[in-house]
This record gives sequence, structure tokens and C-alpha cells, in this order.
Amino acid sequence: MRIIVICILACLADLLLGDPAGLYHPVRGIGFLITELEKLLYKAAGGNPRLLVTAGGVLWILVCGITTAAAAGLLILAGKIHPYLAFALEVFWCYQLLAATSLRKESMKVYEKLREESLPGARQAVSMIVGRDTKALTEEGVIKAAVETVAENTSDGVIAPLFYMLIGGAPLAFLYKAVNTMDSMIGYKNDRYLYFGRAAAKMDDVFNFIPARISAVLMIAAAFLCGFDGKNAWKIYRRDRRNHASPNAAQTEAVCAGALGVQLAGNAFYFGKLYEKPTIGDPLRPVCREDIPAACRLMYAAAGLMLAAGIGIRWMTGWL
Repeated sequence: MRIIVICILACLADLLLGDPAGLYHPVRGIGFLITELEKLLYKAAGGNPRLLVTAGGVLWILVCGITTAAAAGLLILAGKIHPYLAFALEVFWCYQLLAATSLRKESMKVYEKLREESLPGARQAVSMIVGRDTKALTEEGVIKAAVETVAENTSDGVIAPLFYMLIGGAPLAFLYKAVNTMDSMIGYKNDRYLYFGRAAAKMDDVFNFIPARISAVLMIAAAFLCGFDGKNAWKIYRRDRRNHASPNAAQTEAVCAGALGVQLAGNAFYFGKLYEKPTIGDPLRPVCREDIPAACRLMYAAAGLMLAAGIGIRWMTGWL
């Protein structure tokens, strides 16, 4: 029952507490490790494309290995002091690695600024949760960016870490978080990371392949449960789930677009450069600010279904 109880308590803590401001977050430690190792390995590659790819692969192995070993080692050490200490530490870590409430709070800041009719404030708020350029976004663009982020991170920030927690507790969740953090930091196709970040980007695709598709199925079920258009969510998912450069990102975005009856994605600027991207969904109606809390409801419902399904599978199989 250990893993089940840990996951339940972690989800409850995230639901009730979110990410307390000022509390040291383990992702900061992972980010620091990536930054320091990148300085050494990038310089050692000397600008050679092949060496940059190799150096990026070495970085991936080192960060994943150190992160997972540190988490497992500290849990073993805590267990030697007292089993309850190890249990409490694992619950706390798993709680920190879930981002549902944090994602809702940050996206709702965008919503509140839009309600205040402050487009500059909404642009600033959405810039904190997206990678694209936001200074020239219209209100429609701001809303789309926020909704897309909630939809994509339903998998990356909630379902995927919970998926790995349910399999292997905090150490496996830390491994996933290391993979995901590397992709968010260096998995770009710009001049610096085209070669060096290739391993990080590809391995993030691998680690998210199954969770993204589980997330999509759960979000379709959530659409029915929450009173959204579940049939259209299924239709758009089947049609548009591949409308993204990433094999995973459009999985949940397609479901969200279909459930809400709006069109998402399309062209966007990143680092001052226009990237042409296909659209996702049909414009059955214009996007509106209420789509942001609606996407959050889908996220929470999908997370609840994931927890229930994980507990049920472990219970029925005797894999406790």
C-alpha cells in the first residue's frame, strides 16, 4: 500500500497547498545541475556538431543518473534513521513534483488580468508559463497560449509525473522530472541547442510518449464528466493529435480544443523568429477568457481519473 498512500497524500497536498512560495523546489536543484554541467560539456565540444550531440548525450546521462541516485540514496538514508522519515520525505517530494495547482494558479493570473481588461498585464502573466514571445499577442493570442499551456502540461506537469510515481515512487518521478527539465532548458532548435539539446529533446519525447496518450484518453473521459463536448474531443483528437512538431504535445491540446469547441495552435514567434505551425481543432466559436478555467477543470478531472485508475490497476493486479 506504500506507493498508493504516497500518491494519494501527494495529490491531496498539491490540491490543498499548491507550490508554497519561497520553499526550495527540487527542480531548481536539477536546473542548477544542468546549467553547471552544460558550461563544461558545451565548451569541451568546441562547436563541432558531432561532439555537441555527444556532449548533450553525456549531459543527459549524468543529470538523469545523479538526480535519480540522489533521490534514491537520500530515501535509503532516511529509512535507516526511521521508516516514517523516509515515508514523509517521499510524500513531500512527490507532492512537490506535481504541478496541477501551481499551473492553475499561474494560468488564472492570466484570466484575472483579462477580467481587469489589462492586456499588457495578461501578456506579462502568460509570459511566465509559455516559451513563445508574448509582447505582441492579442487577447485571443493570450487566451490561446494559456489554454494550450494548461492542456499540454496536463500531461507534462501532472499525469506524467503521477504515472511514474505510481510505478516507482519518488526516484522514478525524479528521473522523469530531470528528463522534462532538460528538455525545457536545452531542448530547442536554435543556434545554441540544435545539436547539444538533441538528446534532451528526443528522450523527453520517449518518456512522454505513453503518458501523453494516457492523458489524452483521460481528458476525453473528463470532457464527458465535466459537461464539455466529449464527442468532439474524441473527433478532434483522432484528427489533429499529430498536428505538432512534437509527437506528444498535440495529444492533449487536440482533446482540449475539441472539448471546448475552439481552435488552438497556429503560427507563433519564438526568440523573435516566426514558426509556422498547423492549427488544432475547429473554430466552432471564438476563444474566450472563460476557456482558461475550463481547461483547468479538464486538467483536474483528468488527474483525478489518473489517480483512480492507477490505484485500481495496482490493487487488482496485487502490485501494491
